[in-house]
Amino acid sequence: MPVFETFTDPDVAAQLLDEIAPLYERVFAEPPYFEGPRDLAEFLEGYESFRTMPGFRLVLARSGAALVGFAFGVLLQSDSRWWNGLGLDDDFIREDGRRTFVIREIAVAPERRRQGLGRELHAAVLEGARVERVTLAVRPEAQAAMKMYEALGYRELGDKVPAWDGAPLYRYMVR
Repeated sequence: MPVFETFTDPDVAAQLLDEIAPLYERVFAEPPYFEGPRDLAEFLEGYESFRTMPGFRLVLARSGAALVGFAFGVLLQSDSRWWNGLGLDDDFIREDGRRTFVIREIAVAPERRRQGLGRELHAAVLEGARVERVTLAVRPEAQAAMKMYEALGYRELGDKVPAWDGAPLYRYMVR
């Protein structure tokens, strides 16, 4: 049974990156992602930005001393471009810094998959969040993740390629 730890302090989150990065690298090097060094560098850069954003929450799952999973997210701010390009109406995309929590990553060690850990991380990162909705983006070819999110009540909003150079297609979902 994993033990979960939640962190909101950006300085503590920075210290944990040395532990998170190897798990990220291992999880996303596998199919269907096939991520490499450039992707890891982009993750590290993004994490450095996310950890200082309002509403940042990081959850680690440990089995003994081993990190077996993590999840983190932030609150969408009024200047967010998250919804751009999805063709949604103005009322839907309105953000005020409290309305929507976005789960930026959920990663589970390969040997711990299909045991409910992804669902547990999802619940833990949202624990205590007082928001109207939750959103995330998932690669459509990640069928196991897609099925989990659908089972958790997410619905598809549309697909788009984010603005960063070489980004793959993502399916945007909301609950």
